[in-house]
Formats: sequence, C-alpha cells, structure tokens
Amino acid sequence: MEDLEARLCAVLRGNVHLLAVLRVARDLAPPDWLLFSGAIYQPVWNHLTGRPPDYGVKDYDLGYFDATDTSYEAEDRVIRLVAAAFEPPLREMVEVRNQARVHLWFENHFGEPYAPLSSTAEALTRFAAPTFAVGARLELDDSLTIVAPFGLEDLFAMRIAPNPLRVAKGLPGIIANVRARWPEVIVEA
Repeated sequence: MEDLEARLCAVLRGNVHLLAVLRVARDLAPPDWLLFSGAIYQPVWNHLTGRPPDYGVKDYDLGYFDATDTSYEAEDRVIRLVAAAFEPPLREMVEVRNQARVHLWFENHFGEPYAPLSSTAEALTRFAAPTFAVGARLELDDSLTIVAPFGLEDLFAMRIAPNPLRVAKGLPGIIANVRARWPEVIVEA
C-alpha cells in the first residue's frame, strides 16, 4: 500500500486545482476534514488514462466532522466561509458537508437508512464502492494524510466493486455516470 500511497500523493500534488483546494481547506481548518470521493479518484484515473488532470471533475467534496452543532445553519456558515476563500470556478465547485449531520438528511434524499457517524474517516466506510472511499488532507507541514479504509488497489486498477459493508441502491447509476467519462473502468458485481 505504501507504493500506491506514494503514487496517489504524487498525483494529488501534480494537480494545481486540487492542491489549491487542499491548501485552502488546511488553512481554514474545519474540524476533522478530508477531501474525498471524485476529488481524489477522478484525478487518479485521469493520470492513469493520460487525460488532462481536471477532465470530468465536477466538484471537490470537502467533508468535515463537527458534532457540537449539527444544524444546517452551522453547516451553512462553514459552506459560506469556504466559498469566500475561492475565486470562480473553484468557488462553485467545492461542496462542503458536515459528516456529523449526514444521518439527518440521507434517508430522505437517497431512500436508505444512515446511522450517525463518529468521524469523517468513518464516512468513507459507507461510500458506494471502495474506489470512491479515499480521502486526503494536507497537513501543516505540507505532508499528505491519506485515509483509505479499503486500500488503494481498486483505485489504481480503475475497478468499481460494491462496498462489502453496504449495499448502495444508487451504485448502478453512479457506475453509468462514471463509465460515460472513463469507459476503461472495470466493474465487478
């Protein structure tokens, strides 16, 4: 995994926009934050397929965990703080969510129950597929912390397999969306 982690760090550091998002998140320092999902796997797949670094990247998912106030108003303050730190187009592309409040809206939005989380890293264990369940944080010393509860093998194999801990109803739609941009993706049932 160390070799794959080093490769991932090199890809992340080589993406100007992604690195800018990581730097701003580090400087704003929301509690227990990670940049994850498409913000991580899409640049890796672009690197592996020779596409431009930002090809297909629709947004940068920034999760944080603050259980002291799970109101939408508190989350919205963080959303606005982060947005104010960016110029367009990144301002519109960084999506911020307090992972401590996901359980309050997830079932209504996706039709699946969702138990409360204890951390942002735990949220990764609930993503639809292991390849999506990778997060990164830029530390004060400029090192990168990588969180990948299922490892990085699927990510670098461009493989989508179901999360062994959760059956995600929306996985077929996610796969179709991803394959439209990266037809090289391998899908395992």
